[in-house]
Amino acid sequence: MNITRWLAAGAALASLTAPPVLAQSAAALKADASTPGDVLTYGMGYNNQRYSPLKQINAGNAAKLQPAWSYSLNNPQGQESQPIIHEGVMYVTTFNSTVALDPLTGKQLWKQEIELPQDVFKYACCGILNRGAAIYDGKLFRVTLDAHVMAMDPKTGKTLWKMKAANYQDGHAMTSAPLIANGVVITGIAGGEYGTRGFIDGWDPATGKHLWKFYTTAAPGEKGGDTWPGDTHSKGGAPTWLTGAYDPDLDLVYWGTGNAGPWNPTVRMGDNLYVCSVVAIRPKTGELVWHYQFSPNDPYDYDATEVGMLVDIKIDGKPRKVLAQANRNGFFYVLDRANGKLLAANPYVKVNWADKIDMATGRPVESQVTKNIRAGGDEMVWPSVLGGKNWTPMSWNPATGLAYANTLNIAWPYQLAKPEYKRGEWYLGINFRGVMMPKDQPHGYLSAIDPMTGKSKWQMAWPGQPSMAGTLSTAGNLVFTGAATGEFMAVDATSGKKLYEFNVGTGIIGLPVTWEHKGKQYVTITAGAGGVWALLGDERMAATPAGGSVWTFALK
Repeated sequence: MNITRWLAAGAALASLTAPPVLAQSAAALKADASTPGDVLTYGMGYNNQRYSPLKQINAGNAAKLQPAWSYSLNNPQGQESQPIIHEGVMYVTTFNSTVALDPLTGKQLWKQEIELPQDVFKYACCGILNRGAAIYDGKLFRVTLDAHVMAMDPKTGKTLWKMKAANYQDGHAMTSAPLIANGVVITGIAGGEYGTRGFIDGWDPATGKHLWKFYTTAAPGEKGGDTWPGDTHSKGGAPTWLTGAYDPDLDLVYWGTGNAGPWNPTVRMGDNLYVCSVVAIRPKTGELVWHYQFSPNDPYDYDATEVGMLVDIKIDGKPRKVLAQANRNGFFYVLDRANGKLLAANPYVKVNWADKIDMATGRPVESQVTKNIRAGGDEMVWPSVLGGKNWTPMSWNPATGLAYANTLNIAWPYQLAKPEYKRGEWYLGINFRGVMMPKDQPHGYLSAIDPMTGKSKWQMAWPGQPSMAGTLSTAGNLVFTGAATGEFMAVDATSGKKLYEFNVGTGIIGLPVTWEHKGKQYVTITAGAGGVWALLGDERMAATPAGGSVWTFALK
């Protein structure tokens, strides 16, 4: 379940004429992680590491940061968009608009409004939002809340094509940035709480022609179809609502899948492939090459949609190409990304639903807590429905060998109930009573995690509500992130010491990026309070103003 809501407001700037935009090549997308003049992909590189080699801003001078400019998005919702920057233009999305900005001044170059049906909001589970765009071959791509994929002219914002991916009134929605892999536009879908069937789509970037569809719940007669009783796969969930990663050398796209539907697992006994999994597929065809399932027969909404990072590390002295994921279920997994073999799985937060992950089978060993719940009991489960880490991406620093993530320390009371399916309504089958925030401990941390052990080298506790912002790592030995109460900050990657903070006036749940222009480094983040934190009763959150905006920082 994608947990995000709304709050934010502002006023737009006057429209200006955009500079020329060049066609974006596949080679440039592949090189995005090592070419810091632009930010071309969600994840700041196909590997999703959100790491930059830039170091003009570093641990020695981060205290001298200051705002360079801010831009009001004029949008009363939470803001989770990751900016894209190409050839002197920054592109930012909201749920109902796309804007092009001058990245040096924040001046608006153009703005395209998205028309949406009036009833679409009641079918969006957990947030009225959009997480970003993709750019390729002279076109800008994004998705819409009413489940369409569209291409725009990056010079003007004019719509070039728009295609329907699903019927939003079934509970489907689209919120995340497309992925361009091997010349194909790849998109996911939300709606796992509504009794929908998840899928991943491939589209022709030139025309919008639908190329392929991979369903993430296996049907009878398909591989994995015997893991679903009867026709339960047809409402089985496994949404794909976050952007995947891509390894061009292996030509594999890695996409995470979400919760099973309904949450009550007793009506769909079996592993329920491919819920709560990572699937490795061919971008040209959607062919499944391998999969790994983190939470078979998922009872707890432990999405695996935040697919993680593609990193190269040494294991037992040998270099390995791996996929590293801090799963919602509380375990940090390391997989061989060529074949899906499990290499490590250790808890990175408090876990009581499982005793461990069996390294021989790759399956969780369920604890007595889960056994009691399956028998009808009422138990307190760690981590909560929000997970050990929610949707916001972590980042990687190859120099420290650590993953930097905003982690959660929250439980929830859990008891099964009878599920009832109604089209366009939540399909859960549990006695949902919210979450439990411990009174004597922090509710979340910025954590520097060793992927092979799950242990944190250091943690920075969040006062009050934990952060739902993403992180960015740089060669300047810095981690950038934001607080639910509005503080944008730079933290020492080695020690966890806070080096800089600036309150942007509204909560931050967005994803920071960094880039350079003529030798000067900048850091940009979207801001706009929202998410479940606004509903959890914290006094500091209640006092956080609304306001959607884009902020860019640089050294004095």
